[in-house]
Amino acid sequence: MEINLPALDERVITQAIITRYTEVLLSLSEVEVAVVGAGPSGLSAAYYLAGSGIKTAVFERRASVGGGMWGGGMMFNQIVFQEPAREIFEEVGIRFTEFAPGYYVADAVETVTGLAYAVCRKGAKIINLVTVEDVVLQNDVVTGVVLNWTAVEMAGLHVDPLAVRCRCVVDATGHDARVVRLLTEKNGVTLKTPGGRVQGEKSLWAEIGEKQILENTAEVYPGLYVTGMAANAVAGGYRMGPIFGGMLLSGKKVASLISEKLRSSSSGSPN
Repeated sequence: MEINLPALDERVITQAIITRYTEVLLSLSEVEVAVVGAGPSGLSAAYYLAGSGIKTAVFERRASVGGGMWGGGMMFNQIVFQEPAREIFEEVGIRFTEFAPGYYVADAVETVTGLAYAVCRKGAKIINLVTVEDVVLQNDVVTGVVLNWTAVEMAGLHVDPLAVRCRCVVDATGHDARVVRLLTEKNGVTLKTPGGRVQGEKSLWAEIGEKQILENTAEVYPGLYVTGMAANAVAGGYRMGPIFGGMLLSGKKVASLISEKLRSSSSGSPN
């Protein structure tokens, strides 16, 4: 079969990319929620936030989204989740099978791509290759994030960043809890957690780690929330290993907490 392609003008291609990207970036100069990290908990949070009509942007420092889900366990690209997370997989439309009572298995690639697609369709914007290098802190409240290109950070260049204003920031950066560490290390503030600082995660204990990840999903400083492994890293919880149900449920919980807060503040009720 012969296919006749139309003539192409490289200038139009360049103009289309720059124009559309600039339009998107300008539209995100002020959002309601900035999610930092597009791993499982960050994507889940964005899905439910956007689904509630909340203007949400996700900033991912890598080229790809999905965090640790791509590799499954030790590069066997299957992921395991438990019964409470089943409804999320069903809602998004990701296929899975029951391996044993209470244990479900899903293809890692389908999970990542399906969840990312669902996030975009809900209306959240995902911006990759951008690093959050700081937060905006005003009157002891986190009111935005400071952005730069990941390539700038990697190259060690001195290039001033840009800032995005928001009402809430979600640290979904995983084991590093990068945003919370930036806040505490640069400003010496005390967190609303036991010890008032980042505790660092403990070794692997899947059963307890899964429970703790939901318990630790919370607002840790005015305007700053933690979800996923960042929640356990901040509170000193156990890691879970290659099981991802708690991560998705944590994202759903943080979305619920933020939705409630934004509704309360809009109605004039006390937080």
